[in-house]
Amino acid sequence: MAANVGGIDRTLRIVVGIVLIAMYFLLEGPARYVGLLGLVALVTGLISFCPLYTVLGINTCPMKKG
Repeated sequence: MAANVGGIDRTLRIVVGIVLIAMYFLLEGPARYVGLLGLVALVTGLISFCPLYTVLGINTCPMKKG
């Protein structure tokens, strides 16, 4: 499981994840469950790996110089 989520992408995922999770606690009714999608964004940001990026062949992580 190689990292495929880079710096800016990772930061945005973490921020959006936290905002969406906060929506779960702030909203009422069925709309509040949209906030649970923040868990996906937060986890993929924290571990720097997105399974969907692997399927689509996307990699925003900078290349390692060797």
